[in-house]
Amino acid sequence: MKVTVEISMYPLADDYLCGIVEFIEALNSHPELEVHTNPTSTQVFGEYETVMSLLSREMQSAHQSRGQASFVMKVLSGDVRPVS
Repeated sequence: MKVTVEISMYPLADDYLCGIVEFIEALNSHPELEVHTNPTSTQVFGEYETVMSLLSREMQSAHQSRGQASFVMKVLSGDVRPVS
C-alpha cells in the first residue's frame, strides 16, 4: 500500500537549522523514498511499511544526535501528490 506523509521537524535548540537539514538529508539518503521539501514541511512518498519504518529510524537518530525536537506528521493513505 502506498502512503503520503507530510512531516515537519522543530528542533528545540539554538542551531535548529542544522538539525532540520541533517534530517532531510537522512531521508534523501534512502532511495526507496521519494522526498519533496518545501519551506515549511517535507513530503515523503513510498510503500507504507518502508516509509513508516525509515521515518521512525531517522526520527530516533535525530533525537539521539540533536536532542529534543518535535515532529509533526500528517499521514494519508495512497499517493496524493498535487497535480501540476
